[in-house]
Amino acid sequence: MVVRSAAREVTDDPSRRAGPQTRWLPAVLPARAARAGADALALALALLIATLLRHDGDLAEVDLAGLVTLTAVAALVQTITGAWWGLYTGRWQYGCFEEIAALAKTLAVTTPVLFVLDTLLGRLVPRSAIIGGGLIALVLAAGVRYSVRLLRDQRLRPSPEHGVRVVVMGAGEGGAQAVRAMLRSPSSPYVPVALLDDDPAKRTLQIMGVPVAGTRRAMADVVRRYGAHAVLIAIPSAGAELIRELTEAAGPMNVDVKVVPQVVELFGRAVSVDDIRPVGHADLLGRREIGIDLAAVAGYLEGRRVLVTGAGGSIGSELCRQVARFHPERLVMLDRDESGLHDVQLSLDGRGLLDDRNLVVADIRDQQRLDEVFAEHRPHVVFHAAALKHLPLLEMHPSEALKTNIVGTYQLLRTAVRHGVERLVNISTDKAADPVSVLGYSKRITERLTAAACGGFCSVRFGNVLGSRGSVLTAFTAQIEAGGPITVTDPDVTRYFMTVQEAVRLVIQAGALESDGEVLVLDMGEPVRIADVAKRLADSADRHIPIVYTGLRPGEKLEESLFGPGEPDNRPHHPLISQVPVPPLDGSVLSLLDASAPRHDLVAMLRWLAASPALSSARVSVKEHTR
Repeated sequence: MVVRSAAREVTDDPSRRAGPQTRWLPAVLPARAARAGADALALALALLIATLLRHDGDLAEVDLAGLVTLTAVAALVQTITGAWWGLYTGRWQYGCFEEIAALAKTLAVTTPVLFVLDTLLGRLVPRSAIIGGGLIALVLAAGVRYSVRLLRDQRLRPSPEHGVRVVVMGAGEGGAQAVRAMLRSPSSPYVPVALLDDDPAKRTLQIMGVPVAGTRRAMADVVRRYGAHAVLIAIPSAGAELIRELTEAAGPMNVDVKVVPQVVELFGRAVSVDDIRPVGHADLLGRREIGIDLAAVAGYLEGRRVLVTGAGGSIGSELCRQVARFHPERLVMLDRDESGLHDVQLSLDGRGLLDDRNLVVADIRDQQRLDEVFAEHRPHVVFHAAALKHLPLLEMHPSEALKTNIVGTYQLLRTAVRHGVERLVNISTDKAADPVSVLGYSKRITERLTAAACGGFCSVRFGNVLGSRGSVLTAFTAQIEAGGPITVTDPDVTRYFMTVQEAVRLVIQAGALESDGEVLVLDMGEPVRIADVAKRLADSADRHIPIVYTGLRPGEKLEESLFGPGEPDNRPHHPLISQVPVPPLDGSVLSLLDASAPRHDLVAMLRWLAASPALSSARVSVKEHTR
């Protein structure tokens, strides 16, 4: 009853009954008519000027009646032609380069048409005046647009007295976008006052009146000369090494250092004021430019049904956000943590109402539930990110690693094969390379089970992900907030680091590669000393934070490696992805494992399975066990 009544009210509203076209037309028509009128007036004035020039300024020689007639015809022809080229239909922003190009095309068509019409109407004005009038009209109409845009930019420009004065490092496209964003928003908290760039060709460049004042070596002098309060690194492709260098250079100047997002995070859009943020630890440790074959990725994701397990976790949620950009037919997000699902839905659509069937609460340890989910959603592509990953806990409770990481993954593989999944990517870890821990054993076994499943299934191996749950940065930050100390296992321990966006982008790219059960190893760059990370964090705190060394825990290595003994580093398809063959493991051997066995015996069995030789029947084992 309520819905029916509301519908009747909407239908009876005259302003709504008129339809969508008549609602927006009155709002835009005056502005577009004004543009067409201004261009017509510019053309009329141009024809008058050109005619006077033809007669050496003698107005008595001008056929005013003929000029008025041709001007009226010219206005009509130009308006029709301009509408055809999109000049008066709102296709471009007023005064942009694309609109100027459309204006030139319009006059390039209008001028010869007027030439022909003038001949047919009896030579109303000299022919040279028509040609000259077209060129003058282009200058006048473009000048009007430039003036309007200049006035608009001046009106939008924030006040230098109230904003943070910023020196922008980088006068390339990223720097230009950042300057425009700051100067075209009256509410912008930042005011760019100077640019820095090492390119000699840009020494005299100005962007919206902001000059290039020197190179990065002149940063201290430029900051002092312009009274700047902050330095903005506006280079979206800048790596961690460059950001560390610029941040350290700005340290003695007592200014804030800020950055714009990476190219990966921008995903093709322009830099905005809201994108400007302080330098984070992820920028200093794991930031790299990651190239991706968009056509290949879109080829297996666009219009397909994609399922992500562990969708509420840090890796799984970022997978969902990046996969959604490729417009899958359906994105199914599976997790046993309902709060995690709520968070990922909120990040995707801003609603978080938990009312979508594509949000699935399920446990990969429940075979019956997996079959129900796959039968309902029939996924083409599966990203398997659900896993237990905290090394010390799994050392104490190896049976949980067996039940979730190994049996859960095996059940997912069987279910995927049974329901015709075309491609599956199993998320692994660098601890599976030459494993010495329960976590490493369990993930190595899942790599081998994946290799035994079928063609089109693969594993992806990488190291520590900055910002993920339980990452070292998260732990260190929490320890600082609690007043310290920061605990580090060993002064010489090193780890590989990568931001979650970089890792997921390469995982998606890895899924596009031709792989038959291989482990795809992501290039993590150079390993970083954890003690150096701890010192940098401690130095940035507002109070003294001690660093305490606790010693390596059981199952931990001093140095992690991405490749096991004898694993080759072959990169046939992507410069940042190695493809490593894996000896398959017959899933039937899992029947030898008993979660209730004594801890020592279970760990020994996991160690043996991780290193055992391949079985000859492994290639068909998963299919046989799904019958």
